[in-house]
Amino acid sequence: MSVDPQDIRILLVEDSALMRTIQLKTLNSLGYNDVIEAEDGVVAVERLKEKNDIDLVISDWNMPKRDGYEILVWIRDSESHKNIPFIMATGQSDMKQEQKAIDAGVSSFVAKPFNADELKSKIDEALGIKIHEEPLSIQERKPQKTASGKVKLKVAHIQITDHLIVGMLKYLIDRGDFAPKYFELENHRMPGWNPVKQALERGTVDAACVLAPIAMDLFSFGAPIKLTMLAHKSGSIFVRNRLGDYHEPFHNFYRNKSFFIPHQMSIHHMLSHMFFSRMGLRAGAVGKENFDVTFEVVDPIKMPDFLRGNQDACGFMVAEPLGTKAIATGIAELQFLSNELWENHPCCVIAMRDDFLEPCSDAAYEFSDLLVKAGEFIGRKPELAAEVAVSFLDPDKKLGLKVPLLKNVLKEAQGIKTNNLFPPIEDLDAIQRYMHDKMGLGTIIDLEKFVDTRYAEAACQEGIKGNQISKLNDTPEIVLNFLRRGVEEDEEAATKSMLNKEGKYLTFSLGSQEYGIDILKIKEIIGMMPIRELPQAPHYIKGVINLRDKVIPVTDLRMKFGMESIEYTDRSCIIVLEFDMDDTAFFIGIAVDSVTEVLDIKAFEIEETPSFGFNINTGHILAIAKTKGGVKILLDIEQVLNIKKHEVLDVLL
Repeated sequence: MSVDPQDIRILLVEDSALMRTIQLKTLNSLGYNDVIEAEDGVVAVERLKEKNDIDLVISDWNMPKRDGYEILVWIRDSESHKNIPFIMATGQSDMKQEQKAIDAGVSSFVAKPFNADELKSKIDEALGIKIHEEPLSIQERKPQKTASGKVKLKVAHIQITDHLIVGMLKYLIDRGDFAPKYFELENHRMPGWNPVKQALERGTVDAACVLAPIAMDLFSFGAPIKLTMLAHKSGSIFVRNRLGDYHEPFHNFYRNKSFFIPHQMSIHHMLSHMFFSRMGLRAGAVGKENFDVTFEVVDPIKMPDFLRGNQDACGFMVAEPLGTKAIATGIAELQFLSNELWENHPCCVIAMRDDFLEPCSDAAYEFSDLLVKAGEFIGRKPELAAEVAVSFLDPDKKLGLKVPLLKNVLKEAQGIKTNNLFPPIEDLDAIQRYMHDKMGLGTIIDLEKFVDTRYAEAACQEGIKGNQISKLNDTPEIVLNFLRRGVEEDEEAATKSMLNKEGKYLTFSLGSQEYGIDILKIKEIIGMMPIRELPQAPHYIKGVINLRDKVIPVTDLRMKFGMESIEYTDRSCIIVLEFDMDDTAFFIGIAVDSVTEVLDIKAFEIEETPSFGFNINTGHILAIAKTKGGVKILLDIEQVLNIKKHEVLDVLL
């Protein structure tokens, strides 16, 4: 059976304008353009009463006035609408809530955050195009063998530093440091938590790096999994939006705004809830209750984009390196690191399927042992681990991660820890008790049946097993210290804000001042050569050169900056820069007095561009570097040359 998306009229019910816009764009990308929007359940029911022309309802669960569950019940009780397919889209993503929707007659259920592929799959299920896939039973599923006779071990993960141990393990295996006897590792990078959860539940992977509350929730509803060890300790960050007036009393900055979390069943949700509670603010998902701060579930990698320019959002809490990346790109400010609130806390865990553990115990023991070694390697070699992390977490170069940023995350004293992966049952119990008792989420499970410590006991050293000290620091005094960041001077926060600017720069001189350009922008440096003038070109465009049969325009940077023109000398150079536009490389030369050296400039040496006043435009200045050799002005060379609408290109055309 096939359905033309153009023939389907969808009623989209979502109280959050931001989420509604995102979901509408997702539907449009799938070809569904006939979409009627409703901002709450009351409006949705009125629209349904008007006409019987809706082919599919996609509704949020938590909404004021009339929630998604009440809409679902009304539809199923209505004679004229009871057969309308209904998809419940909600951040309330624990299994108990899902079962409630199923019992009420939901056609399909998708937990936020979801991507286009997930939504398409759920629409196909709801419309009867695709049969709902049930999880495989232990009897149906058997581990796969490779040609070498080893078992294939499929591990799911997402693009966060919390999961670096599986990336590091794969790197060390490929490099030849480790040679597993019983398994071949196959890592599966996934776009978000829901695909990881689904893969683990349905048995399309053997193991997963997954949030501890998600794993506990799956176990409570019969998923055949065990928690074998931690994936890390600590490693998350709470950042505040840079937009807005931040001052005492601090709670006013957060009141009546949304706050992004990666999943309802997450440590990030729990610690954010603690933080807001200590501030005297009530935080929760939109619903019948009125909250001071509203939690919105957003894909981790999309959080910085959703925060950018959005004054209705106060911040987000997420696993690194996404928070530090947001700070380094000027979107957010550091509020606190998760380890500062709860020292040595668990977060993501390794959950393995029973149907792998029992028949492949040798592989499970070996995998656990090598994971511990990979975690210890990260602690010993954070510089190398940062290089591995860039390619592991950002293979498509979409996140724009840089080695200095990852190095900062891995070397941060209060940051992620991978040298102690033994699972502390007491801490896991603290998580489930807080979430169940204080937040109304999840089900209390028997952790003795869920946590299988045999593998960690064999892998971890005796001293490591006993080092299980965690400490909760949610006192009013400590929370107040967190809040004062951004108002008082904070060296750590200032360093993080410069990480995206750290790196190697080619320095050159114009007169008595030295400047720097990111070395990655530079194709080559050549001595002066004949430049052919271009008629009617701007005065600072000297003309073009022919460099190995490539015609390259040359800008005199002195004249571009309004400095006095001088005769070129034997020290004068042309720096050839390479840019990409619409997947096409093009080159531009800049003439400078002389090239000095290549400097490795660190974040702590870099300061924000000062405001000079007097209407002086400093948009072309990336930052100021204070090195042993003096002050260097780091240039945003795209801004200097106006690359997007470059006058040289106009001249050449």
